Amino acid sequence: MRSVGSSVRYDVVGRAALRCLPLIVLRWLPDGRREGQEWVARNPKRSDRHLGSFKINLRTGQWADFATGDKGGDVISLAAYLHGLSQPVAASKISEMLGLTTEQSS
Repeated sequence: MRSVGSSVRYDVVGRAALRCLPLIVLRWLPDGRREGQEWVARNPKRSDRHLGSFKINLRTGQWADFATGDKGGDVISLAAYLHGLSQPVAASKISEMLGLTTEQSS
């Protein structure tokens, strides 16, 4: 029996998620706003009262919370961070959310 996410191709899921990133961050971080090539939002993982320190680059998927030092390099790591998931489970959930077929993500 394979573990969750073992058949998910991270590169395929990552590219598909990056193409949809403006819509994804709107769904995951609805109180944010676009500033140039970045999505600026409050970090829901902490008591963040003001926009500004939590940013996601909409072109690359890199993200960081400059107040805490938490950061990641892609949409999968953002999903894992925000939703408390492992990387394989986050990739699998994104694949499902985007409607990728088994052939596309395996």
